[in-house]
Amino acid sequence: MHVLGIDAGGTKTVALLADADGRILGEGRAGAANLQTEGELEVEKILHTVIERATDGRTMSIAAACLGMAGVDRQDDAVIIRDVMRRLGFRSNALIVNDALIALVAGAGASPGVVVISGTGSIAYGVSHHGVAARSGGWGPTLGDEGSGYWIGRRALAAVMRDADGRGPQTDLTRLVLRHFSLPRPEALVAEIYHQPQGRRAIASLGTVVDGARDAGDPVAIDIMSHAADELAMAAASVISRLDMRGEQFPILLAGGMLRDSAWLSAEVRRRMAEVAPRANVGPLTHEPAVGAVRLAIAEARGGVRVPPYIDSYRPAPK
Repeated sequence: MHVLGIDAGGTKTVALLADADGRILGEGRAGAANLQTEGELEVEKILHTVIERATDGRTMSIAAACLGMAGVDRQDDAVIIRDVMRRLGFRSNALIVNDALIALVAGAGASPGVVVISGTGSIAYGVSHHGVAARSGGWGPTLGDEGSGYWIGRRALAAVMRDADGRGPQTDLTRLVLRHFSLPRPEALVAEIYHQPQGRRAIASLGTVVDGARDAGDPVAIDIMSHAADELAMAAASVISRLDMRGEQFPILLAGGMLRDSAWLSAEVRRRMAEVAPRANVGPLTHEPAVGAVRLAIAEARGGVRVPPYIDSYRPAPK
């Protein structure tokens, strides 16, 4: 038996081919596959590419595939992605779930837990011991994604322009951001940001620049990173409170490029989680999220997966 686990993210997409025991037999990687920012045709192209690479172009029977992608627990997005998977040959054997769920399963298996993701976007997601879920954030770059690389990068760019105008404090971010993009002056950022197809990912790449400026003591960068930690901690606290998990022992997994690359941000979120859920074990997600997708695909092939319902819509069966 062969299964596919796919993690489709805002920066990269990973597909893993595995056997019935979860042994990884093949891997495919490609660029972003976010429906809101890339569009349906580009998402289909990326998914086709990673599946071809994971299977090495061989025709084989896939018992089940699990795709984790941001936004697919919203009905409109789910319909589009299900159509994409059908066109790729997965008609009745595709499980499509939020990418936060596969990250949680990668780190906690079937146990209760919470995952906090800060990459290009951000989200906090958890499943309680009652088998119900809650989420906070994950609404995309316009409506949310607070504490993400993109959110941090946007605030850095605003600070640079305010510095250039004399409307805000002087900041070393001006020099660092211009050097990051190899630009001579702040005005050149207009074409760099607005006229480039990779604008969102380019902005998100500034997250590590701001983190470095924070380490060097720049007050503006310190303020941006502190607010990022606030937002991520509030998102996690919202999930933990709604699932009534504050006094319980469970893992809190930190995932995504910003929490991986910024030692300060990871440590700060960890510190704040000790106040919210003192018995929780907070640490980095050490597995690829696609591993969680593989585990769910195996379970789907063996009889089906119960995707945890959101607590906001969950109604227990009458006694």
